[in-house]
Amino acid sequence: MTNVVITIAGTQRDADGEMDSIEMMTAGRWYDKNGVRYIIYEDTEISGLEGTKTMLKLEADQVSLLRMGKVEYRQEFRLGQKSVSPYATPYGIMQMGIETRQLDLNMEETGGTIYIVYDLEINGQWQSANTLSVKVREENKRGY
Repeated sequence: MTNVVITIAGTQRDADGEMDSIEMMTAGRWYDKNGVRYIIYEDTEISGLEGTKTMLKLEADQVSLLRMGKVEYRQEFRLGQKSVSPYATPYGIMQMGIETRQLDLNMEETGGTIYIVYDLEINGQWQSANTLSVKVREENKRGY
């Protein structure tokens, strides 16, 4: 496993056009197995998911985001496709739908970027248009 620094930025625009954004930087690890790259980090208080471990699974044509701990769910981002999965919180379980509008994955040996544009539904109702940007670089190395 390689120690990495991860910068995550996201935006969310609701039906009223209200924008919300979040940005955080955290330490994590990555490793490659059978041609797939895995990035793992602990969520922080900033994200509201303290006590949750997040794993990004990067494949040639899709990104999967898995969260385990305080909340549990799996989001699958595949260009032009919709995925639905249960989202388990301390308050109950909802169905989350993700429809990926854009998926750019640029990973190299020492780092890279992920950029995703997607729509979010909860229990079949559209909630927001979102972006997710993830930059990863090896610890103590410059650039992406």
